[in-house]
Amino acid sequence: MTYANPQTAGQTAGTNNPGMHPSESMNQTPSAGFVAGGVGGGQATQLSDYKIIRRNGSVVAFEPSKIAIAVTKAFLAVNGGQGAASARVREQVEQLTHSVVRALLRSRPNGGTFHIEDIQDQVELALMRSGEHNVARAYVLYREKRNQERATQQGIAQETQAATQAGESGLKVTDDGVEKWLDMAALRTIIEAACEGLGNNIDASPIITETIKNLYDGVPMAQVYDSAILASRTLIEKDPAYSQVTARILMHVIRKEILGREVLQGDMQAEYATYFAKYINEGISAELLDPRMREFDLPRLAAALNASRDLQFNYLGLQTLYDRYFLHIEDRRIEMPQAFFMRVAMGLSLNELDRERRAIEFYEILSTFDFMSSTPTLFNSATTRPQLSSCYLTTVDDDLDGIYEALKENALLSKFAGGLGNDWTNVRALGSHIKGTNGKSQGVVPFLKVVNDTAVAVNQGGKRKGAVCAYLETWHLDIEEFLDLRKNTGDDRRRTHDMNTSNWIPDLFMK
Repeated sequence: MTYANPQTAGQTAGTNNPGMHPSESMNQTPSAGFVAGGVGGGQATQLSDYKIIRRNGSVVAFEPSKIAIAVTKAFLAVNGGQGAASARVREQVEQLTHSVVRALLRSRPNGGTFHIEDIQDQVELALMRSGEHNVARAYVLYREKRNQERATQQGIAQETQAATQAGESGLKVTDDGVEKWLDMAALRTIIEAACEGLGNNIDASPIITETIKNLYDGVPMAQVYDSAILASRTLIEKDPAYSQVTARILMHVIRKEILGREVLQGDMQAEYATYFAKYINEGISAELLDPRMREFDLPRLAAALNASRDLQFNYLGLQTLYDRYFLHIEDRRIEMPQAFFMRVAMGLSLNELDRERRAIEFYEILSTFDFMSSTPTLFNSATTRPQLSSCYLTTVDDDLDGIYEALKENALLSKFAGGLGNDWTNVRALGSHIKGTNGKSQGVVPFLKVVNDTAVAVNQGGKRKGAVCAYLETWHLDIEEFLDLRKNTGDDRRRTHDMNTSNWIPDLFMK
């Protein structure tokens, strides 16, 4: 029953009083003058002695006027606004209200409590006895509808409460196509573990709060972790230690991607021992790793992996490794940080007599960041194409064969992550005579434009942009145009925005 406080006409138990005019009774509420003695005899009991128990368990005062409101609404549902406002309907409402109140008071002549459902049952019974069957039917249907709505709301509330009691947030997430409750306890454990050991100023609470704030019902689980990483990143400017917090949350995401399940940092020492051999075999099967990697004593190397060193990374370092350095199969990473360092160490130790001992020595200095190999070594060590050199310097010959052979070498070297330096000093300058065609040379600039575009087209193993530097000595006649190659103004066909240029200055020029 919906309670409100509108003005409702009512008739008191004293309507038989000959001194009261019927019109006067219309200005009183149904609660005026009701006493238990008026219906059952004996000592009078006031309405204040009666209470109502609502559905939520709260106890409120017994107000007959609210019964009148409920009956009036039942008539409104059938007869409409004008019909309910008629004198006949008002009189029926008054009579029905008194009938309901008398029945209730008769059941408890000395005061007591009524449940809200008991009152509605009496209203329903009074409507049926008065012959208002259409109104009674509408009232019954309304009660049933409200019961169903309450049951639905209660079910949702109970489900949410159960989720909350289980340490969940009340939010549903999608994980590998399966919808489930977001386990807030597990998320809190991951974030709090990421903050451990970094000082008293590092607090998990703002990260958790901001993470939940950015979620919605049905969010993919991957986005939950993305939200946590973003929330932690924003705090780096507040305290640099949050960079390590962010890296540790990212590390959890990487573990889940590679291992196929969520594994806490504390379990990783044992996990590395079983994962490492599987990783080597998977890399060889995918033709990413040199088959000779199987010849190593893999259990011995796996036992040397130190999982605690995963906690050393800051966010930018780990994100860069994930984006560019870790081996992947169709964009799914298969390499975790300590396995990555051991793979590099194995490639460097391949031709050693005691390969395992040397590999472990290399691993120790790499994984502790005491020494770090160059990018091509990190990219390619122990792979099927172990190109480990960082830079290649070539001299370009002064003929088409030499020029385009140099371009081909640039492309192939860049393919396997080498940086390039080309000496173009030998190539003739603009306007120089070409004996074979009896024409004049266009100089080095048009060819350097091709070099620039080749560096863009053939990046370094798909992991970073190609890196090329062109060198020209000071005495070359094209030196002035060469120095303009990086400018943002002028003819763009004679500009190289994606490569570096270097002017070789001899001692004689300075003298």
